Amino acid sequence: MELLHSGKVRDVYADGDDLILVASDRISIYDVVLPTPVPDKGRLLTALSLWWFEQLADLVPNHVVSATDVPAEFAGRAIRCRRLEMVPVECVARGYLTGGGLTEYERTGAVSGVELPRGLVEASILPEPVFTPSTKAPKGEHDEPITYQQVVDKVGAETAGRLRQITIDVYCRGAELAAERGILVADTKIELGWAADGTLLLGDEVLTSDSSRFWPAESYQPGRAQFSYDKQYVRDWATGGGWDKQPPAPEVPAEVIEATRARYVEVYERLTGNTWA
Repeated sequence: MELLHSGKVRDVYADGDDLILVASDRISIYDVVLPTPVPDKGRLLTALSLWWFEQLADLVPNHVVSATDVPAEFAGRAIRCRRLEMVPVECVARGYLTGGGLTEYERTGAVSGVELPRGLVEASILPEPVFTPSTKAPKGEHDEPITYQQVVDKVGAETAGRLRQITIDVYCRGAELAAERGILVADTKIELGWAADGTLLLGDEVLTSDSSRFWPAESYQPGRAQFSYDKQYVRDWATGGGWDKQPPAPEVPAEVIEATRARYVEVYERLTGNTWA
């Protein structure tokens, strides 16, 4: 196989007409890969994505060809998938105000050009989920929020409308299923691309702890930071230690890695109902 691309977390190989998408145990924060991996992370992300692809299959088709027809050395953390021409936009939906969305709101009163009510605070639930796209920055640079009109300018009105609708639909289905299991989906990012036959497909990963913010419903309280089943714990550790968010990143202590792994495992088990062996 030919290695086509090595990203912050995933490696992409060409295998005939298909691609092999391999999730590693690497973890990145602020667009910098940390030197310390999280054991089982690649397998957890792959298993959770596959579960979500099944839950969403009637809503939007996806790129999965096989979860088992992959090289043995990648078994459990790889997907054989269709080649896609990815859309040049990060498709993000938000149901709660946090992270970069909160920062932008505090500065402008809007997120990606979407005006929001006054007086919202950290973790406020939004009146309705909103589409808040961003750029797809080159490696080493940061994604920047863009407005819906900028998406229209990039891909055309028809495609922009489809991107927005699919992103909101995926978020709403994911939030509904997660809520039944005691999990709030604060926001999520999805990847969409065109197959050779012109079909718009869901690709990459979907509704994982790397692409979404998951909060336990039982402890949710607006006005403060929430317990999060994702890499926010590592972000907090890194910034609390004075790291300037520039490479090289510091080594991560074993206890922080283990706590992060435990969060990935717990949200996988709560969402899917499966026990992580």
